[in-house]
Amino acid sequence: MRHFRFALAACTLASLVAGCSAAGGPPAGPAANAANMPRFMRLTHTPALPPPHKHAITALMREKARKGGWQPLTATSPFVNGPGTEMLMTDGTVMVNDSCSPNWYALTPDSSGNYQHGKWVQRASMPSSYGPLYFASAVLPDGKLIVQGGEYNFCYSAETTLGAIYDPVANAWTAVQPPSGWSSLGDGESVVLENGTYMVGNCCLSTQALLNESNMTWTLVGNGKQDSNSEEGWTLLPNGNALTVNVFDPPYAQLYVPKQQGWIAAGQTPANLISEYEIGPATLMHDKRVFVAGGNGQTAIYDSTSGKWTAGPTFPMQDNQQLDTGDAPSTMLLDGTIILPASPGVYSTPSTFFSFNGKKLKQIAGPPNEVNDSTYNFRLLLLPTGQVLSVDGSSDIEIYTPKSKKSVALPPVISSAPSSISPGATYQIAGTRFNGESQVNMYGDDAQQATNYPLVRITAGSKVYYARTHGTSFMGVASNKKVTTSFDVPAGIAAGPATLVVVTNGVASQAVNVTVGT
Repeated sequence: MRHFRFALAACTLASLVAGCSAAGGPPAGPAANAANMPRFMRLTHTPALPPPHKHAITALMREKARKGGWQPLTATSPFVNGPGTEMLMTDGTVMVNDSCSPNWYALTPDSSGNYQHGKWVQRASMPSSYGPLYFASAVLPDGKLIVQGGEYNFCYSAETTLGAIYDPVANAWTAVQPPSGWSSLGDGESVVLENGTYMVGNCCLSTQALLNESNMTWTLVGNGKQDSNSEEGWTLLPNGNALTVNVFDPPYAQLYVPKQQGWIAAGQTPANLISEYEIGPATLMHDKRVFVAGGNGQTAIYDSTSGKWTAGPTFPMQDNQQLDTGDAPSTMLLDGTIILPASPGVYSTPSTFFSFNGKKLKQIAGPPNEVNDSTYNFRLLLLPTGQVLSVDGSSDIEIYTPKSKKSVALPPVISSAPSSISPGATYQIAGTRFNGESQVNMYGDDAQQATNYPLVRITAGSKVYYARTHGTSFMGVASNKKVTTSFDVPAGIAAGPATLVVVTNGVASQAVNVTVGT
């Protein structure tokens, strides 16, 4: 199955996909007028379901994966359609969508903070008309989760404009209206800018929209975008800009500049990274370079300090086929290594996992089911423990524990914190590097799972608790800016002496001593 697109001169095929534009003609390169950018029709969507399993998972496969660091969750998978995008909430739980349905489940770590032996708890469901697959998503500074659009709705091709926002305190979803005039949103990309504003892109046009969460209204932005947002991802940079590689106008790259509410040029990639209108994840590394994995096996590296591009390594051939990372996730471990799957062609199987250390690609062990998966099936999420939660749409949900315990990321630093806390009360904590050095978890237009926000972890007695954070004052990356956030002490926390740390992207600050009152 392949991904082909063409520009419509008018909405003559609107019955095929909702929300096409009446504007005609393909993008005209750097001089294209963003206001007149056409919608790109999909003749074939990313498949809604994983490929049929061709191979039984043997004990030998599981043992190989185990030796490579992979272990299944002990809790039985509760998902009916299969686990989709995972989102790390600011209370330490992981919200996971049951694909093509309104239903969500939360993975809660056990009393020692162990996610592998955690349990699943069903959370409130989204509005009954909304069952998305491949959508925009983000955890906002107030700790709420927003979900926008969907390439599918209830597994039917839709490019839907539906959306919803989740309040974890009320355990309730509220419908979110789309930006005015948008008849499609689909698998649009999104990012939380450093000032805390959520920006979402229309899957099928060149425009973006900024959310004013106080009144749930949108402001359209995006002047200067050279092509459609379709299939692109946005990588937040240390200066607050966001980088994208133009999928429909290669080899050009662009930067979104929040102060201008528009786009500027970011040079050209050394090689074309696009195949069949697909590209892979783009990850900001600890040295402020961005590793961009291509949809054709090529890679490139962008130096966010100098603005220069250099060629990266090429993925190898496998059985005379080029491995690539079109529609693929990645995550960056504490030692700075990026792990990601590759597969031979768009939507094809099997997947093979690789690591990238800033210079070279190296094949590593993957989860047992990689033999049956294409790259688009996977979602990878770095946990507060430094482990990685992997889902692939099947009931085999795995956790990866890296062999390296080294951390190259600068830890958060607490400058002020309460010395005594009470169950159920709210306090403020301040410090630097509360947002980490990267969004860490990357994919692109089908999923966004950034974790560049602070969590508060308290160890009281022999138990580990996460205190929900909210009101985080800054959402940039790789910054020494002073940041404040509030945290809610869990009602059931044990009284007595305790230690408190701030955790961001799996990296913990030095502990401070606190006393938990009764």
